[in-house]
Amino acid sequence: MEQPPDRTVHWQPDFPVNARLTLASLRHGAHDPAHRVEPDGTLWRAALTATGPVTYRIRQQRLDDLLIQAWGPGAAELAESVRDELGAGDRPEEFEPAHPLLREAQRRLVGLRVPATRRVFEAVVPAVLEQRVVGLDAVAGWTRLVRIHGSPAPAPGPAPAGMIVPPPPAVWQRIPSWDWRQAGIDLQRSRTVTLAARHAARLDRAAADPAAAYRLLAALPGIGAWTAAQVGHRALGDADALPVGDYHLGRMTGVALLGRPLADDEVEDYYEQWRPHRYRVVRLLELTPGAAPRRAPRAPRNRPLR
Repeated sequence: MEQPPDRTVHWQPDFPVNARLTLASLRHGAHDPAHRVEPDGTLWRAALTATGPVTYRIRQQRLDDLLIQAWGPGAAELAESVRDELGAGDRPEEFEPAHPLLREAQRRLVGLRVPATRRVFEAVVPAVLEQRVVGLDAVAGWTRLVRIHGSPAPAPGPAPAGMIVPPPPAVWQRIPSWDWRQAGIDLQRSRTVTLAARHAARLDRAAADPAAAYRLLAALPGIGAWTAAQVGHRALGDADALPVGDYHLGRMTGVALLGRPLADDEVEDYYEQWRPHRYRVVRLLELTPGAAPRRAPRAPRNRPLR
């Protein structure tokens, strides 16, 4: 018999919300131990809130009817914030693109919103791991470190087997050098995560004021505009978080919308027309199959450092 949830939220927004699409940007690879999608579409996530770990299940009954159930010490906090996590504060209806490809993508991806988990440090770690490496290497490093240093999803509860809550900041600070190396994470990125972990409480408190959160992120060595943008569109609900410096952004955008790749120094100027929805444009392109080749010739895979 299933353990009753510690908190339940039955949310019937007056706008469409597609939980799977919206939270897909929080999933770090197909084997992310903190994110699971069941064959029937039920979405499971494990997280660490300020009040403790939580596992939560999101059942999409209709685009305007979602049932969220949470287990664990962080269940009450999650229940208070989950609407924001599902994009309640986002305003996609205010985006009116002139380009036909973007108009069609917006029509097709009904319910896609920009999430705001308000868990800034949680978003910092994978963003740092993604710096300057092939995506497969970044998610492999994340998966390995979370499995080794995270904790099982709160019990008793019905979470799928193998779900793990990512480690708290204190644990990230104590990860030994050989574990970072076996995960393929170089010294610079591991130092950046460790430094951010020391400031995790301040970062999370700043989530209510995105401008303040961005200032704190900018003050941390190893976190630049690209990394801050990844945090912004995952934790701060920032639909304008343009990932400046993304190796593939100019090619993806230019080929899809102009018929030619954009040079790196053209990208920011080209995206000005979509402010304050620049990240929304990026996401619509990412979720449009065949719109443009996402990647140039692939860089060689990293190997775990020994």
